[in-house]
Amino acid sequence: MSSRFIDRQLDEHAGPENTPVCTTLVDLTWQEGRIEHWLRFGHPICERIHDHHHRTVGFASGDIFAFMRWVANEYGTIMSRIDILRGIARGEPYQVLPCIRPGADILLRLNGWPKVERVLQLIDGIEALGIDPADAAPEYWRHVHNRLNIGVEPRDYTADQHRAWLARRRILS
Repeated sequence: MSSRFIDRQLDEHAGPENTPVCTTLVDLTWQEGRIEHWLRFGHPICERIHDHHHRTVGFASGDIFAFMRWVANEYGTIMSRIDILRGIARGEPYQVLPCIRPGADILLRLNGWPKVERVLQLIDGIEALGIDPADAAPEYWRHVHNRLNIGVEPRDYTADQHRAWLARRRILS
């Protein structure tokens, strides 16, 4: 199957093969029951389908997304991980991660099913408020990362906290 490219946003500064230059690229793999990489939330601006099992999606700078990785063998799960990341702008510092090019700003990085499951529950809670988790305050994801890493329960995200974040974001832009 040949690669096809779907450009969801026109960009006059497009790079090779029409990929917008200010994107963070995420390589996704899906081999049922073996290697499963997927997005839990986020809004890619472009997508390249390589074959039935591989695709690459791109995010604009500043976009927040959750990248899930799960790997198993014949004996069971080997790895489960969730990363909540922010797409970077050209020239901005970033952290290097597997499957992410060139890198991203890490807001949350957790592995092990109990922690991953708790993050998924918090994401569900944000969605239950009618809020897109990609629009939640980046500081909240850092809070969740820090709390779960030391074994302390994170606070829930609230509608008031979200309104404050949106007001702060308007002032900063």
